[in-house]
Amino acid sequence: MLKKQLTNHRKAYLGLTILLFLIEIFIALFVHDDWIRPYFGDVLVVILIYCFVQSILNASVYTVAIGVLLFSYVVEFTQYFKLIRMLGLQHSFMAKIIMGNTFAWTDMLAYTLGIGAVLFVEKIVLKNNI
Repeated sequence: MLKKQLTNHRKAYLGLTILLFLIEIFIALFVHDDWIRPYFGDVLVVILIYCFVQSILNASVYTVAIGVLLFSYVVEFTQYFKLIRMLGLQHSFMAKIIMGNTFAWTDMLAYTLGIGAVLFVEKIVLKNNI
């Protein structure tokens, strides 16, 4: 029975991952504003990564949430230090999409708010022990 619960748990997170990924693609392709794309997209991306990790790992909510937040911070700081340029990938479209190329403190805030939303939903709404 536990194995079936884990499978359903992972399927739910995989479904959310796919949905959030599609929303992110929609935002990237069709939304060109000053709020949704730059800020809400960053909030959603950490939720997307969290759901993806939860769909493949059997780890605690808190561990995954903190890991995703730290990962997001590291990626943002690679932008600050211009890692793409240091690696000679500044002309690579995929490198810029995956790693980004502009550091912003507001992105760090958006990532933090996204993980805060994850913890709120997991703890309050779904009543998971974190």
